[in-house]
Amino acid sequence: MFVLALPKGRLAEESINLLYKAKWISEKPNEKSKELAFIDSIGKLKILLVRAQDVPTYVEESAADAGIVGWDVIREGSYDLVVPISLKIGECRLSLAAKSGFDLNKYQRKLRVATKYPQLAKEYFFTKGMSCEIIKLYGSIELAPLVGLSDCIVDLVETGETLKANGLKEYDTILKSTARLIVNRSSLYTKREEMISFINDLGELDAS
Repeated sequence: MFVLALPKGRLAEESINLLYKAKWISEKPNEKSKELAFIDSIGKLKILLVRAQDVPTYVEESAADAGIVGWDVIREGSYDLVVPISLKIGECRLSLAAKSGFDLNKYQRKLRVATKYPQLAKEYFFTKGMSCEIIKLYGSIELAPLVGLSDCIVDLVETGETLKANGLKEYDTILKSTARLIVNRSSLYTKREEMISFINDLGELDAS
């Protein structure tokens, strides 16, 4: 059976819609269910629902044959995976944001940056010729500049409404992200026919 890892939340819902349209599942999982593994009735696919940052690990370690996850997650880690296609779902951007009046050029000392993406943040500031102190947080990143924990944040943005609601402003886009299909290298060969069919079926779809 083909095993697919999906990130919990909105991206899982969008991915399941694609799978349904591609006829890889015959029914959508019950949204109220607490089950983390779902086997479709036609028996083509087993879906694992995991934390977004864990999807590449499940695929790399052969717990899943493939996965769907944001480009931001893939870029943040160093994974030995095949990324055959970009999917037209999960559009967002990784941005630098701070309170109004923030100016990178004014900082002579080391910048304090709150983020869930330490590697991408470090790369960004390195290209600017700046050093930074990373403050790694796992949620409520927008609070950090408001309480003096950081000078700015690097975080995912979809509409920008959450930033505005907390008095923050986007100053730069670091990375544009969409969902990507990731594939285990071994499964690409051991389940080659099934994998190629899966890649082609999803690649032909859009999110509408």
